[in-house]
Amino acid sequence: MAIKAILLDIDGTLTNHKKEITTETKKALMNAQEYGIRLVIASGRPAKGIFQYGDQLDMKYHNGLFVCYNGARVVDCQTGEVYVNVTIDKDTTKQVLNHMKEFDVRPIITHGSHMVVEDVYNGMVKDGDREFNVIEYESRMNGYKLMEVEDLESFVDGPVNKILTAGDSDYLQAHYKEMAAPFAGKLSMMFTANFYYEFTALGVDKGKALAMAMEKLGIKPEECIAFGDAENDISMLKFAGIGVAMGNAQQPVKDVADEITDDNEHDGIAKSLYKHIPQLHTFD
Repeated sequence: MAIKAILLDIDGTLTNHKKEITTETKKALMNAQEYGIRLVIASGRPAKGIFQYGDQLDMKYHNGLFVCYNGARVVDCQTGEVYVNVTIDKDTTKQVLNHMKEFDVRPIITHGSHMVVEDVYNGMVKDGDREFNVIEYESRMNGYKLMEVEDLESFVDGPVNKILTAGDSDYLQAHYKEMAAPFAGKLSMMFTANFYYEFTALGVDKGKALAMAMEKLGIKPEECIAFGDAENDISMLKFAGIGVAMGNAQQPVKDVADEITDDNEHDGIAKSLYKHIPQLHTFD
């Protein structure tokens, strides 16, 4: 069956270690759109953090879709229509933020064009041998201005799509079960990086969001090819007719994938697309 949609994670998949789309991968994806295939970027990032890649790929001229917050929100990047919007209610959001006060983590929420934290200067985290400012990293990566409030729990005045917590990777591994325990069966919780543990509404994942969006567009799962590298991509790879793990993917992702391509530094997406849609390699 012909492929009608290409589903793409960003970090570790669409982009290399410099957070750039390589030349050959961009060429393959641009050719795919000219050939009538729809691009869908599905990420844990907010919409604001996805737009820069959509712009690079001219997705707004080809009816591209953004799946944001790991599936809590789906937006048509040409019309602005919201296909899916699933939130955590205000009371539960406050409960999560209150519980996070017991842990050495930095909770983060978004509010309009701002990323909101309790201390803009308390951002250093360790991930293996790397130490970096996670607040600067997250805000710069997604194009957010920073807002500091005394207490996030008190600041929240409505539902949110996601609560992100950041911390030392070793600390999160040791404490994430305690962080999640009060919300088991009430929220979806997952790692999106070694130093990120996040909370979304119950049942939210990329696969469910894509199922709703693709049905609306009349595209069947078997007409989709998906690319990912991390555990939050597993539901997306399972949804698609062809689920492709990047060569740099985590082992659980490779275990569920239909195939494994080259890594994100060596045009893994392009190589797989040329295999499944050979005409893209010569399309002009």
